[in-house]
Amino acid sequence: MAAQTAVTDVASTDSPFGPASALSCRECGERFPLSPIFACEVCFGPLEVAYDLPAGDPETLRKRIESGPNNIWRYAPLLPVPADVATKPNLNPGFTKLVKADNLARELGVTGGLHIKDDSGNPTHSFKDRVVAIALEAARTFGLTTLSCSSTGNLAGAVGAAAARAGFRSCVFIPHDLEEGKVVMAAVYGGELVGIEGNYDDVNRFCSELIGDPIGEGWGFVNVNLRPYYGEGSKTLAYEICEQLGWRLPDNLVIPIASGSQLTKIDKGLQELIKLGLVEDKPYRIYGAQAEGCSPVSTAFKAGQDVVRPQKPNTIAKSLAIGNPADGPYVLDIARRTGGAVEDVTDEQIVDAIKLLARTEGIFAETAGGVTVGVLKKLIESGQLDPAGETVVLNTGDGLKTLDAVAATSRPTATIRPSLDAFRAAGLAG
Repeated sequence: MAAQTAVTDVASTDSPFGPASALSCRECGERFPLSPIFACEVCFGPLEVAYDLPAGDPETLRKRIESGPNNIWRYAPLLPVPADVATKPNLNPGFTKLVKADNLARELGVTGGLHIKDDSGNPTHSFKDRVVAIALEAARTFGLTTLSCSSTGNLAGAVGAAAARAGFRSCVFIPHDLEEGKVVMAAVYGGELVGIEGNYDDVNRFCSELIGDPIGEGWGFVNVNLRPYYGEGSKTLAYEICEQLGWRLPDNLVIPIASGSQLTKIDKGLQELIKLGLVEDKPYRIYGAQAEGCSPVSTAFKAGQDVVRPQKPNTIAKSLAIGNPADGPYVLDIARRTGGAVEDVTDEQIVDAIKLLARTEGIFAETAGGVTVGVLKKLIESGQLDPAGETVVLNTGDGLKTLDAVAATSRPTATIRPSLDAFRAAGLAG
């Protein structure tokens, strides 16, 4: 059961949580006061934020949004944040480019229009800045003093940077074998960075133990006890995509799956825009993208199952390497409800897709972006995605963080002496 979002006549609020009214259980619908909790006390289902969203003339709300800052706080009337959130020390992520990818469209045979939502332009070069920004505001309201997380890399950097900016202590936990670029980026902000021997699921289990210990008192784990608020940051991707398309829903969206939260919250954001009358209601299809080496949701989707069975990750797409994704069952529901699918690609296909996107559009994606572009290609070739529909593909991070994935095959064309004769001899003169 999804959290209920009401539309009220209240245009603004002085609440520190804006239009948010409660936490609601996705499974049984039980409601709880807004607080740093993440599981239902009745059925142990996951909690998410429920709202009393502003009603009235959609055009007035559109103009209010469009007059706001060029970051996620333009959508403050739809988020669990105070009205003055833009005045507080935060990284102010969002409103990243929606790139019209005509060259890639021609390469893949997409005729209905193809766009890349390129979130590598965020402050720490991944979409995680969005979710951390919302979690930080919740932590500030609850009087927490330490920001923490379990992370496959990008989130660790986003938490470290946001904490530094806002004057919080940070202590984040990562698998011991992450890409070097992500380790350095997470450490440079001066917080505590702890490597855990094991994969992400081991890290997450450790954090769950820590949060229940007296040591964790006053800590805000953005993706554990602050998870209901944290997840709402992904809705801003839906808001931005539709606004940047001229307040329209795309026909198809291809979204990477790690925990699955991003995909489910993008769908939630689209549904809110429809309910508010900000976009015209029409069918849209959501496609989930995974790496073959960590594809529990794709495996369940293809088998027609509702249960997502955990897998041990083994893929270069480490930012997606969550073998037991918390939102996996909800991803299945959304893919099936919208007429989409969940697909996966091999590591080799991921590398090919990274290079394809770079060659055609000048966008250097991290491995998660290689997954979404690779899955798009596979969906078109298999007939699962209609190339005549307008399609948006997410690139959630910067390729500079995952250089190892393409380093071996991305080398100088030639090394020559500094002379024209040597240039000609190398066959580079045209």
